[in-house]
Amino acid sequence: MQQLQPQPEVTTSLQLNSPTRSSLIDSVDRVQLAPWINLQTEAQQVDWLILHFNHWFSHLNVTLVKGDFEPEYFPATSESCARIQFAHGFFNSALHEISHWTIAGDARRKLPDLGYWYAPDGRSKEQQSLFEQVEIKPQAIEWLFAKAFGRKFRVSLDNLTGDGGDGTSFKDNVYAQVQGYFNGEAKLPRDAAHFIECICACTRSGKSLQSAEFLRTELD
Repeated sequence: MQQLQPQPEVTTSLQLNSPTRSSLIDSVDRVQLAPWINLQTEAQQVDWLILHFNHWFSHLNVTLVKGDFEPEYFPATSESCARIQFAHGFFNSALHEISHWTIAGDARRKLPDLGYWYAPDGRSKEQQSLFEQVEIKPQAIEWLFAKAFGRKFRVSLDNLTGDGGDGTSFKDNVYAQVQGYFNGEAKLPRDAAHFIECICACTRSGKSLQSAEFLRTELD
């Protein structure tokens, strides 16, 4: 999904201070799944991600699910919780869809596909410029998620048959957005901050992300 309209955000500082690391570890222990470091395949990592995400965000009545086709968000109903459906069981697709969900405020989480509309591949130069403007934050947050997991991140221009350009300015903006989350120029969505802290408790012995870990050259 691609957001083509600005949206309200629930934000916090990247300097995370809640919940405590001990409570996070206790929560992770209750999930009873193999440690992240022992997982060898993408399928195993995807299953780990689904189980842990659904545990960490159960209080928000939302689940992460694998989809066979394109990603989509389904709001909660009286009979079922909300679903974040990612594409084809791809780990990186899951991180991208979660990033969009963390940015969306409560009102948009009540709308199909978070109220987004999608301009398909083949966008004009002007349409691509708009796409890039609204994808900066989701992809910056996705990079934070990927780094916490120790996975490589690649920006997505998502316009193979259109006028996507070389993406240099977009990469510059994604990098600047990430640095903004660290230096206080921008505030991270509340649920993105919680997700990052939970990941780090499992994959980095609780060590928080540092701005120096994010290099502009990684995006080329």
